[in-house]
Amino acid sequence: MDIHGQATRIDASKSDLSGSAFDDVNLSGVSCENVNLSGGSYRKVTLSGSSFNDANMSGCSVENVNMSGWRANNVNFSGMIVTDANLSGVSISDCRVDGMTIEGIDVGALLALWKEHKA
Repeated sequence: MDIHGQATRIDASKSDLSGSAFDDVNLSGVSCENVNLSGGSYRKVTLSGSSFNDANMSGCSVENVNMSGWRANNVNFSGMIVTDANLSGVSISDCRVDGMTIEGIDVGALLALWKEHKA
């Protein structure tokens, strides 16, 4: 579906949009519920104020995307690579972090060490 240049309201709940390409799109305030977005491409996209719940975003390519105020709950980001990003004010809780690294540091091991030291 090509919606280039359109101001269109789309309800994509419970949809399979895997492999979709979003290029230079404003998706501010969008709500995605139970959507498969795996393998998708997001380039120059605004997702500010959006919420994603029960979404699969594994293997996505994200470039120059504004996600300020974005909320994600029960979202699969496995295999995602984040570079040159502003992560200030980001809160991550109750998440699986096995294999996750930040600047080459194993986050799971770091958290385990912190919990051990805290006890």
